Amino acid sequence: MRITFYGAAQSVTGSKHLLEFNGRKILLDCGLHQGHRKESEKLNREFPFNPAELDSIILSHAHIDHSGNLPGAVKHGFRGMITSTFATRDLAAILLPDSAHIQKYDMAYLNKKRKKKGLEPLRPLYDAEDVTETLKHFMSIPYDRSFPLFPDVSLRFIEAGHILGSAQVELTIKEKGTQRVLLFSGDLGRPGRPILKDPDTGADADILIMESTYGGRNHEKQEESLQRFRSIINKTFKSGGKLIIPSFSVGRTQEVLFDIHELVTRNEMPPMKVYVDSPLSFDATEVYKIHQECFDSQMRDYLYSNRSPFQFEGLHFIQGVGESKALNHDGSPMVIISASGMCENGRILHHLKNNIGDERNAVLIVGFMAQHTLGRKLLEGDKQVKIFGEEYSVKASIQIINGFSAHADSDALVAYAEEVGANAESIFLVHGEPDQSEILADRIADRIGKTSIIPAPGETFEL
Repeated sequence: MRITFYGAAQSVTGSKHLLEFNGRKILLDCGLHQGHRKESEKLNREFPFNPAELDSIILSHAHIDHSGNLPGAVKHGFRGMITSTFATRDLAAILLPDSAHIQKYDMAYLNKKRKKKGLEPLRPLYDAEDVTETLKHFMSIPYDRSFPLFPDVSLRFIEAGHILGSAQVELTIKEKGTQRVLLFSGDLGRPGRPILKDPDTGADADILIMESTYGGRNHEKQEESLQRFRSIINKTFKSGGKLIIPSFSVGRTQEVLFDIHELVTRNEMPPMKVYVDSPLSFDATEVYKIHQECFDSQMRDYLYSNRSPFQFEGLHFIQGVGESKALNHDGSPMVIISASGMCENGRILHHLKNNIGDERNAVLIVGFMAQHTLGRKLLEGDKQVKIFGEEYSVKASIQIINGFSAHADSDALVAYAEEVGANAESIFLVHGEPDQSEILADRIADRIGKTSIIPAPGETFEL
């Protein structure tokens, strides 16, 4: 068996891991890279392998850094099956068209500026027709059912608890008269968070590929996060400003709404309208409502009592561009939740452009920001940032709450490795920046006495 780590190796975006055995080629995830625009553009356009040679793609979950280049693979000749959970397929059916739309919209905006400078126009990575063709290749299977992917390999999806439909990928592979279990964690969720079930730690891996996003950091407790969130909302309200929250449309937005609903229920929310400015977030929230197989008991209790954390007084989902632009001319205090989560594209850029220069406003970072993204620059305190190629002064306050993270923290990751990797012959740490992966590797070694490998981009291992 051979494994090559083409994406999310010593980084947190562009997840792609290629397995080769018995003449087969199976790709785990096919995500988009985010970060330096030129570097990401090159990585996203040029596959380091021939997609037409892949026998199958297995998708751990629908986030764009894991699924976003599926249409690119199909455009470059992939004709196999894309296997996922049912909820992941439903989310991909709205996320991928949205990705194509955002690319088209952003490219049109950028090309106007490039034309004035005499530069060649940029092309989107793929279009709506490529997405439509991609969705024809999906095949969904339920959690916890062993499925014969090929005669020599079976697949089982195990709850990962990260976003709706997220799964650990367990492959039982027969090769040269032996049978081994490869487990890919995908992105692991946080135990005890609302809405979704906790990650299942019942597998027993011979080869473990696991994420390490927060390998060296622990999150604050949920109630502490909620009270800091309340404080930030109230301070922004008193200043007469806007609270801008860059948020992934799937997962993070629903959790932020859940916590705002908690504040409303406790009468701890000021009379402040909440706008979710992302048609995708609305669609994703509707998908959440129909996949009760993924919910924890708290969320089911909400639904069985005819309540919903995604509905409360003052909440508005924005659909049209005109409604979105109107928010920039509304001087009343408000909360605006908008995508993309790392501030790299989409409507959040327009809200930041229009509001980041006003000290009454605040920008709340509620998730991981990859290196070189606009979100990371805000998180690190840059006072001047570029948005659509133009310089803006950062006068709005930048607030950070890591407690909203949908990723397992360091303690949870170590516990996971101990549970599922105690008997593993190899442990690979992916989806993490080097410093976080290294700390996690040290902690795993201390806990279970095993050395973890932190693969470099493009590095291959024979197992």
